[in-house]
Amino acid sequence: MNENPRLATPDADTDPGEVTQAQTRAEEQESWGDFLKFLLKLVVIVLIFRSFIFSPFTIPSESMLPGLRNGDYLVAAKWPYGYSRLSLPLEVPLIPGRIFASLPERGDVVIFKHPVDGTDYVKRAIGLPGDTIAMRGGTVYLNGDPLPQERGSFVDIPMSANTSCRSDGGTVVDGNLCRYRQVIETLPSGKSYRTIDFGRSMQDDFEPIVVPSGKIFVMGDNRDNSLDSRFPPQSGGGVGLVDADLLVARATMVLWSTDGSAEWLLPWTWFTAARWDRIGSTL
Repeated sequence: MNENPRLATPDADTDPGEVTQAQTRAEEQESWGDFLKFLLKLVVIVLIFRSFIFSPFTIPSESMLPGLRNGDYLVAAKWPYGYSRLSLPLEVPLIPGRIFASLPERGDVVIFKHPVDGTDYVKRAIGLPGDTIAMRGGTVYLNGDPLPQERGSFVDIPMSANTSCRSDGGTVVDGNLCRYRQVIETLPSGKSYRTIDFGRSMQDDFEPIVVPSGKIFVMGDNRDNSLDSRFPPQSGGGVGLVDADLLVARATMVLWSTDGSAEWLLPWTWFTAARWDRIGSTL
C-alpha cells in the first residue's frame, strides 16, 4: 500500500500558524545550540593555544630597553621550558609539578613569575646552574671571563607617554628623542644583544656567586634601571636567583606596540599611537 503524504499534515483542528511558530522556535533553539557549541569549542581551542603554544604578555617598565619598550605587547612561546600550573589560566593546579622541564639558553629573554608577589617579569637569562657570575665596573664576568663588550655607540629612543628620558642616564635630543649610551654584549655562544649603560653606579659591581642547581641568574638589558638577580627578592623589587619552576615562557616577537597616546573613546588614535616599526620585531 502506498503511503499517503497527507497523513503527515496536521488535522483540521490544528492551526497552521501554531505549527509554523513551533517549527521556527525549534529552528531558533537549534541555531542557538549550534552557536553555543561553536563558542565552547572556540574557547577550548584558545585556552589550549594560550596554555601550551603561544601567549601574549605586556611590557610595563623600561628595564629591558633598548630592545623592549614600555607599551610593547609580546607573543611568547610556552613550550621551551616545560609546563606547570603557571602555564594555565588563573594558574589552575591541573599539572603536577613541572613537566617537559628544560632550562633556558643564555641570552634568552625569559618571562617568569616574581618569587614573592607572583607578577610577570621579563629579563634576560645570563647565568645557568653551575655558572659563576660576577660584575666589575659594569662588565659581566661569566665563569671568570669577561663578556666582550662593544662600547661607545648610542641609541636614540623616541619619547612618549610610555617612554620617558632618565635624566641620570639619558640626554634629550631634538626635543623628542632620548639618547642613551649603548653597550653591545656578546655571550660565549656568539649571541649578542644591546644593553644601556648610565655610567658608574652601585649596580655595576658585585662579588662572584655560583648559580645553584635549579636556579637562573637574570638581568635587565637596561642595566642601571633593572631590579633583577643582583637584588634580593622582595615584592615589587628585586627577584634574586630565579627558581626554574617559575619560568613561564620565552619572549619571541613584538606583536603590537603603542606609545601610550591612544584613547579608548577615539578609535583612530589606536592607529596613530601604534609604533609600526616595532611590530613584528623578533627577540
